[in-house]
Amino acid sequence: MSGDVSATGAPTPANAAGAEFGTGAAAGAGSGAGASSAGRGRGAVVVVSTQAAADESLDTTGPVICDWMRQRGFSVESAVIVADGGPIADIVAAELAGGARIVVLTGGTGVTPTDRTPEAVAPFIDLEIPGIIEELRRRGAQASTRALLTRGVAGLAAGGTFVVTLPGSRGGVRDGFDVIDGVLDHLLDQVAGEGHAPRGAGGAS
Repeated sequence: MSGDVSATGAPTPANAAGAEFGTGAAAGAGSGAGASSAGRGRGAVVVVSTQAAADESLDTTGPVICDWMRQRGFSVESAVIVADGGPIADIVAAELAGGARIVVLTGGTGVTPTDRTPEAVAPFIDLEIPGIIEELRRRGAQASTRALLTRGVAGLAAGGTFVVTLPGSRGGVRDGFDVIDGVLDHLLDQVAGEGHAPRGAGGAS
């Protein structure tokens, strides 16, 4: 996550208290919050950080994302940690083969020589959902134009697994939660073919 930029525009480490991300009980208003444990299948979290790969105690972003997933009905073990420029594609392939329904990666979305998470993940995306990353950048740019350097991908892999890359910064993950929470339920409904109201019913699509 060497080149990731926070929502305030300043590079930040991954470690942050869970309360900062709003993943506790107060976050229950988010999409899917309160869903029964593991009711939506398995989730996977991949932390891309050379520092955290060398010392796992430096990673508290991964556990926070895991908690966020559990609160939204996914079963998830601890985050997988890999160094910047490491075998990210192999890890994503293994998670998809293992039946993960959602895969969230954090880190490696900047422009330093080792920030290559989007390139590793993009080949797995069958259906892009560019609006998620566009909104993530838009929110960050309200605080600093440095957020425009954030790169990323989001979309559906084969079989309908939702895959998204988030910055490795505290602000980037927090913004990612806010964006995804607003669409997660509807996204999963559409993947299951249940996302549209009957014609003439007056409901939103």
